[in-house]
Amino acid sequence: MTVPQSTSRDQPPKSAWLWGPYSRHALWVAIATVVIDQLNKWWIVAVYDLPAKGRVTITSFMDWIYVINKGISYSLLRSDSWAGQLTLFAFALAASVGFWVWLARAGTGKLMAWSLGLIIGGAIGNAIDRLHAGGVIDYVSLHAFGYYWYVFNIADVAIVAGVVGLLYDSLMPSRNDAANQG
Repeated sequence: MTVPQSTSRDQPPKSAWLWGPYSRHALWVAIATVVIDQLNKWWIVAVYDLPAKGRVTITSFMDWIYVINKGISYSLLRSDSWAGQLTLFAFALAASVGFWVWLARAGTGKLMAWSLGLIIGGAIGNAIDRLHAGGVIDYVSLHAFGYYWYVFNIADVAIVAGVVGLLYDSLMPSRNDAANQG
């Protein structure tokens, strides 16, 4: 059985559910994100031993503090049970698969691929934590003028950067649309 070939670089064939023209970019970004996130968390916990040190001042506006987030952003949907962590793990994997299929079927460019790769990699990095730590390992705490933001990690930064990239990509007029108007 042969897969129909695309007539345009921007439009994958309709049967390309799992691989499209920009999937390679997203895959490498997702892998790099997971590796960097997990190596950093391993170093923070196993080598630097942040759990034993408590709050460590890094700069006047940033501390490191070991926190296990048993929910999602801002500890929403918090669950202390193993079943709850497995549910959140499954949700992260399902969302990652959904984003992957979206990219394969409707990917519009490298920015979208990089953005979705960051989101997928961040989601998988945090999902891995749920299996081995019983929640997401967070440790960066930013603060200023007595106000403390939520504690986060590299995977969280990747997810936010990916969302910003998707927003930018969706709001910028396409070069193809501009070329077709002239």
